[in-house]
Amino acid sequence: MFATTAPPLPVNRDRIRPAIQALQDQLVTWRRGLHQRPELGFKEWLTADFICEKLDEWGIDHQRHIAQTGVAAVIEGSRPGPVLGIRADMDALPIQEENQVPYCSQHDGVMHACGHDGHVAIALGTAYYLSTHRDFAGTVKIVFQPAEEGPGGAKPMIEAGVLKNPDVEAMIGLHLWNNLPLGTVGVRTGALMAASEFFTCTVQGKGGHGALPHQTVDSIVVGAQIVNALQTIVARNIDPTKSAVVTVGQFHAGKAQNVIADTATFGGTVRYFDPAYADYFAPRMEQIIAGVCQAHGASYSFNYRALYPPVINDAGIADLVRSVALAVVETPAGVVPDCHTMGGEDMAFFLQEVPGCYFFLGSANADKALAYPHHHPRFDFDETALGLGVEMFVRCVEAYFGE
Repeated sequence: MFATTAPPLPVNRDRIRPAIQALQDQLVTWRRGLHQRPELGFKEWLTADFICEKLDEWGIDHQRHIAQTGVAAVIEGSRPGPVLGIRADMDALPIQEENQVPYCSQHDGVMHACGHDGHVAIALGTAYYLSTHRDFAGTVKIVFQPAEEGPGGAKPMIEAGVLKNPDVEAMIGLHLWNNLPLGTVGVRTGALMAASEFFTCTVQGKGGHGALPHQTVDSIVVGAQIVNALQTIVARNIDPTKSAVVTVGQFHAGKAQNVIADTATFGGTVRYFDPAYADYFAPRMEQIIAGVCQAHGASYSFNYRALYPPVINDAGIADLVRSVALAVVETPAGVVPDCHTMGGEDMAFFLQEVPGCYFFLGSANADKALAYPHHHPRFDFDETALGLGVEMFVRCVEAYFGE
C-alpha cells in the first residue's frame, strides 16, 4: 500500500497544482467566513452547518452530529481500495481578538487563534478537489472534529464509530504552524507532540497570625517546598535522554500580609513524549506531596487528569508524507524533521487506533506581520498556506492509493 522508505514524488504541476491554485480565492473566502464566526468546543453548530452546506452542494455523502457537532464526509474513488482518513479540527478559543482586519471575529470573547478555521477550509478544499477528481482506487473519509482545544472531541468521535463504515485503515492530519515559515513542512517519525496532563493540589495547614508562626502550619511554606520538590522528578527520575516537563502554572494562597494562610492551592501541567511514562507522573507526584505534607503536619488533596496521550507518527506513513512534502515544497531544506513540540493534540487518539501521520504546515510570514504565536490575540497566518495544505492532502491521497 505504501513503501516504508518512499522516494520523492515527481511534481505534476500540469494536473494537480493548477486546479488547486484555482481554488485559492475560494479557500480564503471560506477561511475568513469561518474566522468571523468562531465557536468553542462542542458548540460548533454554525461551523458544522457551513461544512454540511458545502458538502451537500458538491454531492458528497456525509454524516453530522457525531459527538454532537462533528461531521464525517466520505468520498469514494472510481475503483475500490483502502480507506484513508483525513482529520481537521474546527473549534476556536476563548480569546478576545485584537487583529484589525475586515474578517475579525464577530463573536465577543471567542477567536480562531490556532488556525482551525484554516484547517476546515483546507479540508473542504480537499473534499471538493477529490469529489471532482475521483480517479483513484480507494475511499477518503474526512473527519471534521470538534473540541480539540478541550475537553477533546477525537475520543468521543471514535467512540461514536467515526472510524467505522467504512473502516479507516490509516489517517493523516495537519496543523498550520506559525513556528515554521511559509513554504516549509514539519514531518517526523515517532513523537511529534507531547502527552498533555493536568493536576491540582490543595495543601491544608493551620492558619494564624503572621507574628506567631509557631502556632500554625504554614500552607504556603509547605506548598512552596512541594513546588520545588516536583522539579526533581524531571531532573532526577526521568531518563535524561528523554524529554519531560512538570510546570506549576498557578499558586493561590492567603488574603492578608499578616495572616498565615491555612490553605494553599496550586496546579499545572505535565508533558512527555514517551508513552512508557503514561502512568508514572501521578503516583510519583503524590508520593512527593504526601511526604512533604507529612513532614510539616499538613494534609492535602490531589487531583490528576490525563487529557491527551502523545502524538506518535507511524514510520511508513511519515515517510509517505515526507516524500509528498518534498514534491510540494520542491526543496529538501523545506522539509523540517526537528519539529516536535511539548504542545498537546487529541489527534493522538486517532493515531492510537490506526497508523497515521500528523504534520506541521509552515504558515508564518514575518514580512507581513503574520508571525504571532498560536493562542495569541493577534494570531493570524499567511493564507497562501491554505492551497499548500490542500496540495499536501491531495498528493498524500494519491500516494497512499499508489496512483
